[in-house]
Amino acid sequence: MFEHSLWVEARADARPSSGDRHADLMAVVREASPEEQLDLIRAHPELAGKAAVDGSLTEASAAEQASAGLDRLTQAEFDRFHALNAAYRARFGFPFIICVRRTDKAGILAAMERRLANDRATEIATALDEIGEIVRLRLEATT
Repeated sequence: MFEHSLWVEARADARPSSGDRHADLMAVVREASPEEQLDLIRAHPELAGKAAVDGSLTEASAAEQASAGLDRLTQAEFDRFHALNAAYRARFGFPFIICVRRTDKAGILAAMERRLANDRATEIATALDEIGEIVRLRLEATT
C-alpha cells in the first residue's frame, strides 16, 4: 500500500483494528516521527522521473502514472515535469506527491507550480494527505 514503507502496515497490524483499515494505516502515519514521515514521503518516486524512464517503478505506481498519461508525455511535457520536479525537490527536499488518479497531466503540472509557493510544513502535510488518498484508492482496488 505504501511505497517501500512496509513499516506502516506492520505497525497497523500490531495494533487493535478499528474496523477501518485506511484509518488504522493513516493513524500510524500521523503518529510517526517527523523523520519517519519524511522517509515515507521520500520513498515515493518523482512523477515522470528517472524511475518511470528506467522501468523501476512499483507496479502500482506505474499503473497510476499511466492512468494520468504520464507514460505518454511529449518531449516538452517531459522537460516541464523534469524542471518542476527539480525545483520542487530543491525547495522542499522530497519529491512532489499527488494522487494522480484524481487528475491529469495538466492538473498535475498546475498543482506542481501552485504548490511551489507553499512553505515546507504545508507541503509535508499536503504530501501526507495525498499519500492517504493514494492508499485509499489502492485499498479500494483490492476489495
